[in-house]
Amino acid sequence: MKEQIVTWINRILIADVFLVLFGFIWFAIAVIGRYLNIPLGFELWYRLWQPVFNPAIGILFLGAFATWLINKISRQFGSDSTMDN
Repeated sequence: MKEQIVTWINRILIADVFLVLFGFIWFAIAVIGRYLNIPLGFELWYRLWQPVFNPAIGILFLGAFATWLINKISRQFGSDSTMDN
């Protein structure tokens, strides 16, 4: 059961990493376009910041922390059972 949960968390995190990277690349290109007075979607990116990219970054950190915590707890219980033998 734990392995399935970790597998699904990792799949979601992989998709989330690509979303965050896409958002960063879009932001960088849009800022350069805004500086050069070329409309490359900065206003749209800025409107999507709060509902899309900000939560995606939060989910990324939360998922990384949850994966770390699950692995740490697994090792703790795994080391206790090996010490008893």
